[in-house]
Amino acid sequence: MSRNRAETVELATKPQIMIVEDEAHIATMLRYNLEKTGFAVIETTNGEDALTLLAERKPDAVLLDWGLPLISGFEVCRRIRCSPELKSLPVIMLTARGEEEDRVRGLDVGADDYVTKPFSPRELVARVRAVLRRAEPDGLDGEMTIGDVIVQPAGRTVSVAGSSVELTGMEFDLLAFLAAHPGIVMSRERLLERVWGLAFPGGTRTVDVHVAQLRKKLDRPDLIRTVRGSGYKAVA
Repeated sequence: MSRNRAETVELATKPQIMIVEDEAHIATMLRYNLEKTGFAVIETTNGEDALTLLAERKPDAVLLDWGLPLISGFEVCRRIRCSPELKSLPVIMLTARGEEEDRVRGLDVGADDYVTKPFSPRELVARVRAVLRRAEPDGLDGEMTIGDVIVQPAGRTVSVAGSSVELTGMEFDLLAFLAAHPGIVMSRERLLERVWGLAFPGGTRTVDVHVAQLRKKLDRPDLIRTVRGSGYKAVA
């Protein structure tokens, strides 16, 4: 096998991460650290090219800058979540915006994680690994039922009264964890640890945003009950 052919095969076996970042020094730093730790990298500098590349080559995860030229990262993320082919693609938003309102807006549009610049390269790589682990099938076959909501872990599907409901990867993981422990109160801190897997820059507000999104998408506002001062629990 030729050297070029061998390199192509090796790249094909590595998880592919798309970097969408218009600041050259940040993109270079991201590429270096990702490739050093075993990832293959696809790179572009604007939202328009990112959408074109996503249609051609589905990566395993996307590092998406908020303030992109041509099409914003916010809009790119929104279109990813509206695409039947890409809706479950893990997305980590990269931004200099640190205000809670901006973090919430990014989560509302479907981002799985949120990293504020400047950030630690090691932490960023850890977050990439975390979203990739969450995106993997967990191998469970048994369905979970809460009222008329059915959660299928093996296929990562959810239905309400027989109708399919589309969730982001993080929304599904949160619902599945709560559904696996019906009637048990889970603190926001525990949910952050078990579902997100890392200390999350959005803090416990992250959990509140995702619970609100689940209630809205499932159209079952009482399915996930708030226990004042304690957290949340799933109830039929």
